[in-house]
Amino acid sequence: MPSWEMNKCHLYTHNNMTLHRLYTTAIAILVAIGCSWAQTPLEHPSLSIPSKIAPKYFGPNAFPVPDMLDGRTSDAWRVDVSCDNYIGTTRGCQEDYTTCAYIKFTIPLFSPRVNLVVWGNLYEYYRCGEAINQFRRVDYEGTMTGSVTGDIYVSTDFMVLMQEKHHIDMAIRVALKSASGDHYERARYYDSPGYFFDATFGHEKILKGNDVRLRIAASGGFLCWQTDNGRQNDAVMYGLKLSLNAKRLYLAAEYSGYVGWEGDGDAPMTLKANASWNFDRLALNASYQVGFIDWPFHKFSIGASYRFLL
Repeated sequence: MPSWEMNKCHLYTHNNMTLHRLYTTAIAILVAIGCSWAQTPLEHPSLSIPSKIAPKYFGPNAFPVPDMLDGRTSDAWRVDVSCDNYIGTTRGCQEDYTTCAYIKFTIPLFSPRVNLVVWGNLYEYYRCGEAINQFRRVDYEGTMTGSVTGDIYVSTDFMVLMQEKHHIDMAIRVALKSASGDHYERARYYDSPGYFFDATFGHEKILKGNDVRLRIAASGGFLCWQTDNGRQNDAVMYGLKLSLNAKRLYLAAEYSGYVGWEGDGDAPMTLKANASWNFDRLALNASYQVGFIDWPFHKFSIGASYRFLL
């Protein structure tokens, strides 16, 4: 074998070993984070009584419906920031007003097909009336106000299929939720870890040359969080997304949610509309999300995204 072929073979083997080490390290970090954030003590399980540790009985960010992927991963470092405002949709829940400062980091690891993503609320301000406090079993008289730091989510996203080769895109996401959110006694966050994983399939159709691109994506997955009495709630995730990319304008509509096994406040459903205006690496974003069944909130968001070219 020629020397340059041997060197090429050695370099390929070395790169594969490096990728394997990085992948193993990323998974180990996620597992360690999940273990270190597990704070709720376990007791004897009681499966016959609903725990009421579910989206219906907490603030809007305790058990949110995760945003869908579209079947792809990011090829550049990206930072998303937004100001999110929540108002209850049902009569009793209208007494919950919440404002959050949200941030999200997307980091390609050793390939554009593998991303490390970290997101969460840096700051949350809330104001809740007496009726919603009683419904959530919060021992507080009158109007309750306060501020809190939310949970942190960490995920590893893998793009396993590409449309150019397989006629469809496919991305798999594995995520952990911290137990860092506070104010459990006020029903803002639940002091327990959780995790979810999902698979998203996407297909893009090019219209009018390369100027307009229409994309459809569907997802399914599994979401789990620890409740009380030493048990956990397991939920089936679902989602459907349609997006239109026309040069600088990006529009998307997303229908998603999940259904837990307890059947008591654990079936949130959401419909979200998003619009973005792109200026090369900077994008300005606005979105509206409405919740149904067990996530009774309106959500209005204004923010920006920035892509770093490496």
